[in-house]
Amino acid sequence: MSGGAFATAEPGPLAGPCVWSIDLALTETALAGCAAILSAEERARAARFLRPADRTRHVASHAALRLILGRACGHAPKNLAFTARPGGKPALADAAGLDFNLSHSGERALVALSPAGRIGVDVEVLRPMPDLGRVARTYFAPDEAAALAALPDSERLFAFMACWTRKEAFVKALGAGLAMPLSRFSVSLPPAPAALLRQEGKPGAWTLGHLEPGAGTVGAVAVEGAGIAVALRALPSDWPRDLA
Repeated sequence: MSGGAFATAEPGPLAGPCVWSIDLALTETALAGCAAILSAEERARAARFLRPADRTRHVASHAALRLILGRACGHAPKNLAFTARPGGKPALADAAGLDFNLSHSGERALVALSPAGRIGVDVEVLRPMPDLGRVARTYFAPDEAAALAALPDSERLFAFMACWTRKEAFVKALGAGLAMPLSRFSVSLPPAPAALLRQEGKPGAWTLGHLEPGAGTVGAVAVEGAGIAVALRALPSDWPRDLA
């Protein structure tokens, strides 16, 4: 899987691994509807953000997550209860077999779901990074930093962000959080297809996919298992209407 188009669809029962793309640019009325289905803890977490834009994106992305999970499980989005797995990765309290992950950057969010096996997702808005070489040497594996340095200047920013999201998606799928340094494994860089190249210990089989969910964004999904097909879906622009 590499890139691919996100087909607009209504969320529903889950047939296999899927990544949903969500537009977070909403009206005030739509945002109020999003906030209404969140738990008190989720609203409190949103209130701790200093920037209004960060607060609204947190509210919108978590409401979208509830909508997608609710439709997959056959429950009302407002009634979902969450718990945390070892390492801190969120899980549904009453759907042990369903793994999911959320990422958002700017006005774009991605929600990944898998009915069998771990899954992780990451998205980033492309933005100028004058120090990306230093960041790569600090956080990437040596082979990744060398591959990035060998690219033409015009390709380096996109490759850096693609590498970063591939690594973040894999770490998030593992549920390891900050306990796993990014230098302990290697992923491919564009123009090569997304792939896990090296991991210390017992890596198992994983599928990495490159994503471009919207203009000026790049992302990645990591799914446990070899050769896993991942469906790409996008919520309609008026998705908050389905929250009630």
